[in-house]
Amino acid sequence: MEYMTESADRTPGHILCCECGVPISPNPANICVACLRSKVDISQGIPKQVCVSFCKQCQRYFQPPGTWIQCALESRELLALCLKKIKGPLSKVRLVDAGFVWTEPHSKRLKVKLTIQKEVMNGAILQQVFVVDYVVQPQMCGDCHRVEAKDFWKAVVQVRQKTLHKKTFYYLEQLILKYGMHQNTLRIKEIHDGLDFYYSSKQHAQKMVEFLQCTVPCRHKASQRLISQDIHSNTYNYKSTFSVEIVPICKDNVVCLSPRLAQSLGNMNQICVCIRVTSAIHLIDPNTLQVADIDGSTFWSNPFNSLCHPKQLEEFIVMECSIVRDLKRSAGAGMISKKHMLGEVWVQKTSEMNTDKQYFCRTHLGHLLNPGDLVLGFDLANCNLNDEHVNKMNSDRVPDVVLIKKNYDRTKRQRRRNWKLKELARERENMDTDDERQYQDFLEDLEEDEAIRKNVNIYRDSTIPVESDTDDEGAPRISLAEMLEDLHISQDATGEEDSPVLKLWIKA
Repeated sequence: MEYMTESADRTPGHILCCECGVPISPNPANICVACLRSKVDISQGIPKQVCVSFCKQCQRYFQPPGTWIQCALESRELLALCLKKIKGPLSKVRLVDAGFVWTEPHSKRLKVKLTIQKEVMNGAILQQVFVVDYVVQPQMCGDCHRVEAKDFWKAVVQVRQKTLHKKTFYYLEQLILKYGMHQNTLRIKEIHDGLDFYYSSKQHAQKMVEFLQCTVPCRHKASQRLISQDIHSNTYNYKSTFSVEIVPICKDNVVCLSPRLAQSLGNMNQICVCIRVTSAIHLIDPNTLQVADIDGSTFWSNPFNSLCHPKQLEEFIVMECSIVRDLKRSAGAGMISKKHMLGEVWVQKTSEMNTDKQYFCRTHLGHLLNPGDLVLGFDLANCNLNDEHVNKMNSDRVPDVVLIKKNYDRTKRQRRRNWKLKELARERENMDTDDERQYQDFLEDLEEDEAIRKNVNIYRDSTIPVESDTDDEGAPRISLAEMLEDLHISQDATGEEDSPVLKLWIKA
């Protein structure tokens, strides 16, 4: 009985380390941990310092063989990238734990603490903890390199419009900014009759062409030029060119439709006014208020031109104006505009005030005009119209004057305009002094047409105070509810820690 008690209370036996003689618990190697570590290093072959490539421009890390990925500091994605750099040596041991050791964000060092295990002498399992130091080296990625080079491009989209006014281009510029279609461009070059968009890949250029087809009536052609080829690997290097031609019609143009097209649009009169150009050409008949939309394919099937250019606009003064209430419509007539009112007016040129010569016409601006108002229009009776469709028309069907829009004091409108637009960063060449006037015309069109404003981001200009001008002649204005607040993020010049831009650069 006593013998059994002694056996139950007996503690496990100890042995002496065969190297240093320290009592230890029995293990397959019969060596203490200190001696075993001195004789065996399981981290041997695992590099203790590794280089990691980082692009400052796009804030991405390089993942071999050819991928750049976005990773936040001390994130799981960055830890996985670091472990892949030593994947080969780590395959010979068992990885137990891995984590980041905090370092200064601007130190360009990443420290990863690893815990590994490996079976050593006679089946003994040894565990070891060590730190791998990753040196962050700056390296520009291929995409950023192409952007900085500015001359390395694979595809170009050439947008052209054969008109004297750039209203359609100003509208297109705002659409590109709103939907961010300029982000993949290497550079944007502005020339006399259009814009050139340069891209690093053909896919980005094709995406731009598809966007243009959805936003403006146009047609396009594609071509490519062989730059180099490798007959052994059967690879070819091309530069692609996409030529996009926008319809040569702008807002406020007077056009003459072909008889066939006018009949297909609901028996409209051939002389019409373009009230806006969006994804289609929006026309209105100033004699009947009938409206029609013409898309790009319809236009190229039945092309027509503008009868007058904007520089031929003349100023008239309204002598009399009466609203036409009951209008007899012909059979098969199309849709009538609800935003306009048909008026019969007598007008006189401001340059002929010393004469008694007046003109009678119908206009779609009956809801805006009163006796004494100034209005801009085209004098078709005294101009030379060189158009094939007009030459075949009966002279009685061609009006003497076509009124376009009411004229307001431009100086007052500019002074109280408390909003602004953003512009594309582009290279300009051969700039005309008339561009500023055309840009002011576009801003006035935004104030007058609510349908165009819906597709444009308008920002409040805080430098101009909001004032109530009673002597504004009823000129249309944009309300504050339609404006966006312009966001500016600037870097703190003192280099303080609470600057968001500076923090981002330090972490990089």
